[in-house]
Amino acid sequence: MSIDSSEIRKIAWLARLAPGESEISDSALEMGRILDMVEQMNSIDTSEVEALAHPLDICARLRADEVTETDNREHFHRIAPSVAEGHYLVPKVIE
Repeated sequence: MSIDSSEIRKIAWLARLAPGESEISDSALEMGRILDMVEQMNSIDTSEVEALAHPLDICARLRADEVTETDNREHFHRIAPSVAEGHYLVPKVIE
């Protein structure tokens, strides 16, 4: 499939790009090659191919659900400016 320079200019304008003339002609050739490849891929019969949720048949590795840090709540409450009933108190910023 061939794409002419006017189509490349329109695409560049939509993308807010300002390519030079040499870039326009190069892009037209590259875009034509890409569309040719897409046409080739569309011509392949995939009616007997089962759809996949993921291309690889793997399971996600999950980390072990283990406690890695000690409980420092009492320490942080002791050094906090204001604490009441286990909650940090902060100044009111919204009226």
